[in-house]
Amino acid sequence: MSEKSGFVKKIILDCDPGIDDSMAIVMACKSAALKVMAITTVNGNYPVDITSRNALKTLEMINRTDIPVGRGMSQPMVRRSPKDPFTHGRDGQGENNLPEPSTPLWGRNAVDLMIKMVKENPGEIYIVCTGPMSNLAMAFQQEPGIKEKIAGIYAISGAFGLNKFAFTNATGDTPQSEWNVYVDPEAADIVYRSGVSLVALGLDVATHFDVNLTEKDMERLQQSTRPEAGFLKKAIQFVNGRGFEAYCAVIDCMAVAYAIDPTLVQTIRGHVGIETHSNLTLGMTVLDRRHHHVWVDLPIVNIGAKADYERFLAMLMDLVLA
Repeated sequence: MSEKSGFVKKIILDCDPGIDDSMAIVMACKSAALKVMAITTVNGNYPVDITSRNALKTLEMINRTDIPVGRGMSQPMVRRSPKDPFTHGRDGQGENNLPEPSTPLWGRNAVDLMIKMVKENPGEIYIVCTGPMSNLAMAFQQEPGIKEKIAGIYAISGAFGLNKFAFTNATGDTPQSEWNVYVDPEAADIVYRSGVSLVALGLDVATHFDVNLTEKDMERLQQSTRPEAGFLKKAIQFVNGRGFEAYCAVIDCMAVAYAIDPTLVQTIRGHVGIETHSNLTLGMTVLDRRHHHVWVDLPIVNIGAKADYERFLAMLMDLVLA
């Protein structure tokens, strides 16, 4: 539902900040349509100590230190963590160099925090996953019963070949993979097969060149006194300076925007398998779209096919400047 409906959706934001994860935190915490119950961090764009620190920095920037942050998995489920070919800067936040946080992490790990929140709010919590799915997969292994208590999962996950952007803007380190799945394909396989309703917003919709701010938008960010506006402006300048488009600074915001208003993205349903073996295609999300001989043993996933980028950018700007 959208913000206009009056329904407030409870979410856990599972992330690996990262520039775009940091902006996803900003969007989620400032939306009247969402109640952020917790933030869980994971190894992904950077080691988990850095992603945890960046989550705390972001919350302090927007004065939302009431939200608990749980430090999560430091490695993928069964393999070594790869090095991200895309850098988010020395601080992991586009050289914004936010002050070191004074807020402590939650006392136990992110997996425990996720399990606790879901048990205390059965059927009410959506997991918005903008990093590798290691925490969520571990939670399912430790406490299988929570799967039936999760309202749904919205994830920046996969690349499904629905348009040219799915593979030309591939973020993983193989030609047809997305970073979050590539880092921990075994975890993604566990979550995709979990039976929990999953909306996978892949690179088909999350890395589109139409996600670009105008000069007027940049001027509005420049004129704002909000620190998060300055953060976004500097992050966009950082990615532009490295030859990338503005979408790189807000990829993960698409999952938060979908949580706020699912009408922003048209989805299709399809059978999807995760490649966990081949070096050539590791982390590939294989969509079986055949009319005949479909591999029906593969899980059915809701996949982002088209997005309203004009409305998405308007939502992003409104929340950042609010």
